[in-house]
Amino acid sequence: MATFIKAQFSSVIATIADFAITALLKECMHLWYVAATCIGSIGGGLLNFRLSRRWVFEAQHLNVSTQLYKYILVWIGSLLLNTWGVFCITHFFQVQYIISKLLVSVVIGYVYNYTLQKRFVFK
Repeated sequence: MATFIKAQFSSVIATIADFAITALLKECMHLWYVAATCIGSIGGGLLNFRLSRRWVFEAQHLNVSTQLYKYILVWIGSLLLNTWGVFCITHFFQVQYIISKLLVSVVIGYVYNYTLQKRFVFK
């Protein structure tokens, strides 16, 4: 249970970074919301890898190259699911992009990211 709680806390920190980058790019730099979502996800993903490896799963003793490779595979899936989900909810349901991003990131975080990081990346 402690690992799950740490993973959720790490996800919240990474999500804050992701959202901050996304909002900065969209609102201040007027980048298209889909591109801003993608770039924000990259920033959040890098932060999450570092936190997960060192603190959540305490797996820094394992080969970082292998972990990074596996993390990138999982992260690409997460990036695609998040970006696609934000686009679909925003475009088809006319929901503000930041609300779409919040909804999608919570679902993907619980269902996809945590499970694959625990059982595949940092096992």
